[in-house]
Amino acid sequence: MELELDIINRELGKDPEALIRWALEQGQRPICTTNFRPFEAVILHLVTRRQPDIPIVWMDTGYNTEATYRFADELVQRLDLNLVSYLPRRSRAHREALDGPAPGIEDPRHEAFTREVKLEPFERALQEMAPNVWFTALRAEDTPERARMAPVSLSADGLLKVSPLLHWTAKELYQYLQTHDLPNNFDYIDPTKVEEKRECGLHLQH
Repeated sequence: MELELDIINRELGKDPEALIRWALEQGQRPICTTNFRPFEAVILHLVTRRQPDIPIVWMDTGYNTEATYRFADELVQRLDLNLVSYLPRRSRAHREALDGPAPGIEDPRHEAFTREVKLEPFERALQEMAPNVWFTALRAEDTPERARMAPVSLSADGLLKVSPLLHWTAKELYQYLQTHDLPNNFDYIDPTKVEEKRECGLHLQH
């Protein structure tokens, strides 16, 4: 399988549509994760154009901006998304009543916070949905860790992880949005990353 993935990465790694077509032929239970950050409409448009009912999985931390929630609602309606939201086991209000505001990255509680609001909901999503193909909007420009990743990889438990936009630049994403008249959202914050180039941990484990 590794040899085959090397070939796929080499031949299709910079062709998102071809990569999505290939990946959808590999498994019957695909999902696409999203966080409705800037340019997310691109991956959502690409995958739903090929498979309209694909589950779009959102780990809603409860700490998104109002603009992000409006953007999510707009995209769900525009693209008729099959959105499946996974929430932390405690609401934001419950968590903050006991633990206070979201801790900064220097706070020793930050790792536990990240696990509660993002990693545990994602692990729950994987357990309940049991996907065998996972589409993500990772890009090499995002973080140093992501720059070392391949468009297609296979996890130890057999989950095929596909990042069709890994090698796209922000300019290419912007042009795609313009071409297809898709909305965008720049009023976005990830409380588990805080810093733009920091890795949240989700993609280091899978």
